[in-house]
Amino acid sequence: MENYRLIPEKFRFLSSSGLKVIAVITMLIDHVASVFLKKNQILLLQIAGKELTLYYLMRMIGRLAFPIFAFLLAEGFHYTSDRKKYGIRLFVFALISEIPWNLEHTGKLFYSSQNVFFTLLLGYLGLYLIEKMKTSPNKTKEIIWLFALLLISIVLRSDYGGTGFCFILLMGLLRNYPVFRAATGACLLPSKWQAGVAFIPIAFYNGKRGFIKGPVLKILFYAIYPLHMLILYLIKKSMGGY
Repeated sequence: MENYRLIPEKFRFLSSSGLKVIAVITMLIDHVASVFLKKNQILLLQIAGKELTLYYLMRMIGRLAFPIFAFLLAEGFHYTSDRKKYGIRLFVFALISEIPWNLEHTGKLFYSSQNVFFTLLLGYLGLYLIEKMKTSPNKTKEIIWLFALLLISIVLRSDYGGTGFCFILLMGLLRNYPVFRAATGACLLPSKWQAGVAFIPIAFYNGKRGFIKGPVLKILFYAIYPLHMLILYLIKKSMGGY
């Protein structure tokens, strides 16, 4: 049913700013584990031969980040008053984040995969094409460009790749069907149930902007991504890593 939600409106307390904070925290947890704990497995629990390490736990928590970021992108696309400015901002931070992304993953200036801002940018362009298709008399051109963007996301090896691109489109296409969006979205990403957990805080989203507003705070929110990767690289480098 359109607009049907499991959580009544009076209990939805999370603004987009609240979701951004959750996404950033889970992303930081994920990246700290990836940089520092991959080769240093700390055992937390062992039951019936099954082991739970700190690394695995932190990476599971980190799987919540991308679905929330993708959801917020779809919401931002819907509400923004300047589509061009929004897209340019994504492109600029995709470029800014590339060297910190490379350094964090390899300790070098080059890495075969690209940072998640490229995935978000391609998804954003895909949402634009889908919206344009609604009024286009001949949708062939838009469909061709959609497949081209999908191919680009795969060839670039942007974070989450073609699956991430499709997930963003899903967030936009099923915006008015939140329960169905959550069910299908959880099945689309490789992390499956971990990604599904991300739809729990999303279910408490109240549609409000929250405290992150104005150009300065918006830029600071975007800047967290390249800055934290650069800091993690510098810490690991100072510890003799890479």
